[in-house]
Formats: sequence, C-alpha cells, structure tokens
Amino acid sequence: MGSVLTAVALGLSTVAAAAPATPVTTPHTASAAAIEDVVQSAMAGGHLRAVIVKVTRGQQVIIEQAFGTSMEGVPATTDMHFRNGAVAFAYLGTLLMQFVDEHKVTLDDTIDRWMPELPEADQVTLKMLANQTTGYPDYETDPAWEAAWSADPFHIWTVEERLAYAFARPLQFAPGSNWSYSHTNFMILGEILARIGGQPLDMLLSEKVLGPMGLTGTTQTVTSDIPSPVLHTYSSERRAALGISPTTSFYEESTFWNTQWGTPIGANQTTTIDDLATTAVAVGTGSLLSQSSYEAVTAPNLLGFGHSDPVCAPVCFTQVEGYNFGLGVVRSGSWILQNPQLAGFSATEAYLPSEGIAIAVAVTYLPAAFDAQGNYPNAADSLFRSIGAVVAPDDPPPVPNG
Repeated sequence: MGSVLTAVALGLSTVAAAAPATPVTTPHTASAAAIEDVVQSAMAGGHLRAVIVKVTRGQQVIIEQAFGTSMEGVPATTDMHFRNGAVAFAYLGTLLMQFVDEHKVTLDDTIDRWMPELPEADQVTLKMLANQTTGYPDYETDPAWEAAWSADPFHIWTVEERLAYAFARPLQFAPGSNWSYSHTNFMILGEILARIGGQPLDMLLSEKVLGPMGLTGTTQTVTSDIPSPVLHTYSSERRAALGISPTTSFYEESTFWNTQWGTPIGANQTTTIDDLATTAVAVGTGSLLSQSSYEAVTAPNLLGFGHSDPVCAPVCFTQVEGYNFGLGVVRSGSWILQNPQLAGFSATEAYLPSEGIAIAVAVTYLPAAFDAQGNYPNAADSLFRSIGAVVAPDDPPPVPNG
C-alpha cells in the first residue's frame, strides 16, 4: 500500500512549479511490440483481467496501452483511475527530505518531539520510520486486525484504531537493530509530517509534492471514492477468513473497499498510469530534492542490513541487491521503485536513472489467479521486471529467486 511541492531553499536542485514537458509518443517500435508480447504472455499465464502499461525513455513514450477488460464487456483504458497504495510512501519520503532541506528537521531527530506517547519514542528517529527499522509491529499482520478487516473491508480505519492493534504486541526488536516492513511506520510518519508542516498531510503533499511533480490525476480521499473512469478490481483474498471452501467458487468485486488502512490519513490516493510514470521519473531523479537528500532516499544504504527473526518473519529479512529499502522507496539492482498490492490489484512504478527509463504497470486479476487460500502474486512487479529486461537489456531489474 501514496503528492507535490513548492520551491525550497536557495541552491537546491528543484523543478519549477510548472508541469513538466509533455513526452512525445514515438511510432510503434520493436520495443513496443516486444512489450505487447510480454504483456499478452503474462495475461495468459498469470490469469490477468487487465493490464495498463506506460514506458518512457526521456521524453519519448515507448508504449502507453491498456489490455483486457475493467468489467465484463468494458475494455480497460489508459485514462482509468486506480489505487496508489504504497506509492504514497515515496511521496512521504520526498516530503520528509524537503523538510530536511529546509532545515526544519534532521533525519536523526527522535519522534518524542512530536509523539512522546509512543513506545521508545526517545530512541526512534524520523529515518527509522522512513526506512522501516523502528521495530514497531505492523498492525496489518495482527490476527485481530486481519479478522476485523475481513469482516468489513469498507471500514475507515482511524489512526487510534491502528495504533491500538499495532501496540497490542511488544516491539519486534530494538529501534535501529533490524529491518521489518510495517505500515505502522508510515502511518506515524504521516502524522508527524503534518505536525512539522503545520497543515493536514493531504494539503502538504498536494502543495509540495504532487503539484510540483506535475501530477494531475492523483487525488486523496478518506472514503472509497475513485474518480471516473474506474479500473474495477476483483478478489478472492477473503476466502479463508470467511471460511469458504476451496472447492466453492468465490470471486468478489473489491473496487470500492476502503484502502485508508494502509496509508497515513491524507495519503489514501487514486491515480492514473500517466501519473504513475511521472512519479517514477520525479522520484527516480530526485527532481524536488537536493543531491544529498536524493541519495538519502534512493541509495542502497541498507544493503546487507537486517536479518530474519521468528518474532517478525516473514516481513523481516536481510536487505539484498534485489530488494533493499531506501526512505519510502525500494531499490532493486539499479532501479528505484514502489510496487503496491492490495484489494485484488497490483501496480509498479520504477525508474532506471542511468538510461532515463520509466516503467508504470497496473494489473487486475481473473479468478484463476487466486490460490485455494485466496492468495495471489504481485503480477505488476513481475511484469515490470520482464519489461525492464526488454527496454534495458544491459541493466535489467533483478529477478527474485524462485
């Protein structure tokens, strides 16, 4: 489980407030044809309902195309809106480093300055929230929370509700001593960023991140609203929780499940494939940040850090070349990305700085994509890696083992 900025202090490398230049669509090329083949193969082999893809190199659009259907009889289109999920974490990392560039905070500031009531608040830093090293349990992995979500996926989760689930369990490890993926970290970071900026988070993101990035199709909502036209999603992931037999057909519309649970208040967003590709470029180039802040966000600073531990497995592990966390973003080889998966949907936005290549993919699923327990793969991430191998054969994204 995604915003925009004004010019910051003198001397920083920033983009103008005006929208970036419009990419130029190139004639159908061999690369575009190869990408089409990759997508069609993935749709057949992975039981995908729809795929929307956009790939750019510099100002050239290699391909922007929709495949499959949004609903039965309704073709998917490239202007459809869908959930942003964890893409918002990249926006939070950008906003945090803007405040660092503006000398309002440092990454080593402890969070007791803003939320002293939290466990180990005098030891947990802003950097630890953004790079997932606090040791705070993820409320999303709490069995009681999972049961409550499965019972009502339309519920709007408050910060207080999520904190109660998160801290019903002890810290998983001492702050800064391990790495573990936790939505709790970014929920808290969003609350603190709003206090630093003195405005609601959605306003800060709009003014300081989304707008300056030139994002015109990304909107925030606390409700389940999605602007039209909508890419509809379907899921079987509540099968086990609802006690539905693996032999019984079960496939429900999940388009309007509320996804506020996964992001801070003010960062539950919907977007378009154009904005997803624009985000990949803006985050991947650090266009709104100083060089030092860009490196703090995107460099493989955690490579080799962390270890598996029964108390937090499977979401704690050693950071490796194929997956290591920055500040709100993931590095995979030379690529900088985010790859959300939720509510019967997956997406990936990724950028290769050395070649100026951006890849944006959004995916929905057919019933056969879900296993007997309702689990399903992040097909958007897999598709990005296959497409990356086509457009950047000399520096393709690593393919996970297995």
